Amino acid sequence: MAQHWQEMLPIDRYAVSARGLLHEYDRKVLTFLYQPLIGSTCFSLYMTLWSELEENRLWSNSNTHHSLMNFMDLGLSEIYKARIKLEGIGLLKVYEKKDNSSRSFIYELIPPLTPEQFFLDGMLNIYLYRKIGKNQYARLKRFFSEDSLQSKDDYSEVTKSFQDVYMTTYIDSISYDVETEQAMKAANGNSFIGREENDPIQISHDIFNFELLEAGLNESLIPKKALTNKVRNAISNLAFLYGLDAIQMKNIVISAITEDDEINIEELRKSARDWYQFQHNDQLPSLVDRIQPVAHRIQKKEALSREEELLNALEITSPRQVLKDISGGAEPSKADLQIIEDVMFHQKLLPGVVNVLIQYVMLKSDMKLTKGYVEKIASHWARKKIKTAKEAIDLAKNEHKQYMEWAEGKKKRTKSAGNKKVIRTEMLPDWFEEIDNPAPERKNKYNEEELELKEKELNEILKRLQTGKEGK
Repeated sequence: MAQHWQEMLPIDRYAVSARGLLHEYDRKVLTFLYQPLIGSTCFSLYMTLWSELEENRLWSNSNTHHSLMNFMDLGLSEIYKARIKLEGIGLLKVYEKKDNSSRSFIYELIPPLTPEQFFLDGMLNIYLYRKIGKNQYARLKRFFSEDSLQSKDDYSEVTKSFQDVYMTTYIDSISYDVETEQAMKAANGNSFIGREENDPIQISHDIFNFELLEAGLNESLIPKKALTNKVRNAISNLAFLYGLDAIQMKNIVISAITEDDEINIEELRKSARDWYQFQHNDQLPSLVDRIQPVAHRIQKKEALSREEELLNALEITSPRQVLKDISGGAEPSKADLQIIEDVMFHQKLLPGVVNVLIQYVMLKSDMKLTKGYVEKIASHWARKKIKTAKEAIDLAKNEHKQYMEWAEGKKKRTKSAGNKKVIRTEMLPDWFEEIDNPAPERKNKYNEEELELKEKELNEILKRLQTGKEGK
């Protein structure tokens, strides 16, 4: 199992570099445009690494991760989690060198997108709008905008050209030789300090079935040349952002075709956004981790038991998909998604852990996702620093009696006026105990018919999780 301590240790050294000079204006961009998406810990890590660079320099001195832990007052696991989030959003590149007895890193800080790039990005701006709301988004647009310059239509340019102002003299000029040529360049091993603009976020084309899309467009007489590389980049990003498959994307692409058989990217974005909002009651997508990070998964070549099969499915599936699969393919409600989003952001639980939480609460609470109950268990798991789905499963088994008391406590208060005893058969996830060979006391609790129905339902959930992943 890959943990943060397998990726880096406090004694490992690192040096900070920058792809180009970072400017004061970048702080505003990072503070107001990136921080709402990545959180304060990621923002703090970037700023701390930036501070290690001397003014107008592109490299820092070497340091240990133990020093970084002291500077930030954070554990190594929190720093590692923040680091990979910076990597994912395009603000950090990491290079590793392993020697026989040591390991060192280079943390290359990537300048943020310019405000214009960010607001026209088509992905990050959508996530930001969803995160901070219409009014704050409009305020930020005004903050990073300036009144357009006065129109020059009524003016004629009178600027002097270089040759109008300067001339070259050949009297006593310096001869140009190899030594002169070398003097013009940076010294050996050095490079001039400068800056390249950061590339926008680009989702890999591998996540989208372009072959199926092209086949559908051919049937609609759309030329293949319309799918330029720029258009393909936009389609990959939109498919990731809005969860679109090739069939859904086909109609969106057709709506963006111009009279010249070209695809208008702005119209493509607008059509995709309109489709998503129509499907989701005018909502926009939120930025959350799609699946359990690789560092917190159990790596197995093949599943050895039904519990491990389900564990693998929980690690490679997003919480939204788990909710959808448990509901038989129906889209999760806005309220349920909000509960899960709050847990992931406020309790800092990883997706695989949240998936276990969803299954436990849904199957134990008659398929209801009760906000207070979810938050209470999530808070407990956060305090216990649960990072993997396996750890969550083990804790749920060990604390099951306590969680039952939390659930029953509320019911007793609401039913205190009556003395009628409610008898209810309790459902639990199939990882809670072995179904194939239930213990004798389990047989006493369930009759054979109930066990058969329970096994059938949970096997169906596992099947949907696995087939859902294969279809992506």
